[in-house]
Amino acid sequence: METPVSIEDIRRILPHRYPFLMVDRVTEIDRGNGLARGYKNITINEPVFTGHFPGQAIFPGVLILEALAQLGAFYLLSEPGRDQNMALFAGVDQVRFRHPVVPGDRLDMEVHLIRDRGRYARMRGIATVSGHTAAAGEFMSAQTNQ
Repeated sequence: METPVSIEDIRRILPHRYPFLMVDRVTEIDRGNGLARGYKNITINEPVFTGHFPGQAIFPGVLILEALAQLGAFYLLSEPGRDQNMALFAGVDQVRFRHPVVPGDRLDMEVHLIRDRGRYARMRGIATVSGHTAAAGEFMSAQTNQ
């Protein structure tokens, strides 16, 4: 698959839909190095901002992790032979939130494959805004047939 990847290709591979699709663009897939890069544009129109927090909109950390996991799932599921699978969260480790993400930010994401055991995979993700680390950590996914 060539990069950058369009939103139509992302929607073809990931089952998520509004308001829970957290990847706007995949900019790089490098299978040789186990790497995927992409981003999500954070806008004030995100439904979560009605309550997180009124008067001081901050994109929730758990949704940053979800965005990283979705990028990782795209990396795994875009590989030939896995297109009928779905990747589910199986765990998170060593997660740290370091910088707030607010409307108007572009959340740049990078995931690195640590281990792929077929049904289970472990990845390390980092999300940045304007060069500042917003969140980083490891996550595991379990693949299942849709």
